[in-house]
Amino acid sequence: MAETKNLLLFRKWDLSDIEIKDPGLKTAISLRKQILPYTYGRSALKRFNKADVNIVERLINKSMHFGKKYAKNTGRMTGKKTKLLNTVKTAFDIIALKTGQNPVEVLVRAIEFSAPTEDTTRIVYGGTTYHVSVDVAPLRRVDLALKFIADAVKEATFSNPKPIEEHMAEQLMLAASNDQNAPSVKKRHELERIAQASR
Repeated sequence: MAETKNLLLFRKWDLSDIEIKDPGLKTAISLRKQILPYTYGRSALKRFNKADVNIVERLINKSMHFGKKYAKNTGRMTGKKTKLLNTVKTAFDIIALKTGQNPVEVLVRAIEFSAPTEDTTRIVYGGTTYHVSVDVAPLRRVDLALKFIADAVKEATFSNPKPIEEHMAEQLMLAASNDQNAPSVKKRHELERIAQASR
């Protein structure tokens, strides 16, 4: 166990001091120590096992789609994990330069502020469909937050000469500061507003 004490992510960032402030997400965000956030899909076939996958790797996995809404799942970015690994690594360097904070902590804050607590589901009762407000499970909250962040990065990068690394750093910093102009925070509030209306 003594050997794993000083495992730094990308040999730079320490994960031991990061505190998850949202009590509901403590079980869903994994800050497992590893140098390279790459588990080669070991968790893919086990139920709920993604809770043990490092949060940085989950961000990389969510980013492996391409383009605008109509072209998200064309498969163009499928399997480009090493490329996105380097993208996230550079984005983290940019965040560290701009804020002076640990970029993994910035990512955790961004997820906390982008994770919706309420959502709607459809219930069919007697031939009529009702939209009912429901609480969101912790794992799904993290999934939705990562999806919102990844989508915001993809939308901003599409047909834009600015590199994806800069866009990713910007989106994470905006969401981490709970900026109302951050697309991921906007999406969260929109989802919660719809859920509140259908209580």
